[in-house]
Amino acid sequence: MATEPDSTRPPVLLVGATILFVVGVCAIAAMFVVAAVTSDAPPDALYGATLAAPLGLLLAVVYALQSGRRSRNKK
Repeated sequence: MATEPDSTRPPVLLVGATILFVVGVCAIAAMFVVAAVTSDAPPDALYGATLAAPLGLLLAVVYALQSGRRSRNKK
């Protein structure tokens, strides 16, 4: 007996993907700001934070594929 997911609760995977993508885009913007303001290289942590954007995009694609499969199986 499968229970229906709570429709009022936002999907965790989509929220996580959105947060990661926004963090990544902000890190990319910060790279440009650091390059424009100083002549120093950006910190290594900023390079790592930019990887959150493609990871968030990948999680969003996984969520879209899972939710599409769920709606097709309900018919």
